Amino acid sequence: MSQINLRDEDTLYVLGDVIDRYPDGIFILQELMAMPNAKLLRGNHEDMMLSALTMRVDMDDPWSVSMLKEAVQLWFYNCGETTYEAVKRLSAKERQDIFRYLRGLPSEYLVTVNGVTYLLVHGAPRELCPEEEDSGDYTIWGRLKPDDVMPEGVTVIFGHTPTDEYLEDNPLRIWHGDRMIGIDCGSGYPEDYEWRGRLACLRLEDMKEFYAEST
Repeated sequence: MSQINLRDEDTLYVLGDVIDRYPDGIFILQELMAMPNAKLLRGNHEDMMLSALTMRVDMDDPWSVSMLKEAVQLWFYNCGETTYEAVKRLSAKERQDIFRYLRGLPSEYLVTVNGVTYLLVHGAPRELCPEEEDSGDYTIWGRLKPDDVMPEGVTVIFGHTPTDEYLEDNPLRIWHGDRMIGIDCGSGYPEDYEWRGRLACLRLEDMKEFYAEST
């Protein structure tokens, strides 16, 4: 944030997955909620949190209870337990404010800058969704291959899939493909892989790239 020097007239688009793996995810989420010029997309981690914590369950229905258990197990398997511990320390109002905010998050944004239309998405554009899958889920969970053909008339900017899938730079960098830009530079994995992850930001006016170094 100190590098990009965000101004009141700027808009910060965040492509999802601001929670889990580390204890400050809820704090980051609350910071974004309080910023009038920040727009968050729902990522698969926010989606898992909502499913695990807000699913309506009939405790007398074994199938309903089983669905809840599966949702919690999936979230915890993907490092959601740290976030769960943080949520437990919130007040009831804070929790409800967060759930209401997350439910209202879109899965895509269309943004036009300097005559170029960008489709911002966490996972993959719904137009590329296979027939057997749900297109809403696909925008959150889908993964793009470097040779995928993007929807006509847009350049897709996506997160979800770390850019080590597309390039060999270490530390990871933003990847530019054919009308597609991968911006997930693995900030959730700063030390654990053979590559070093970091948070990335792309300024659309001039395509300048910003990177937060790990400490």
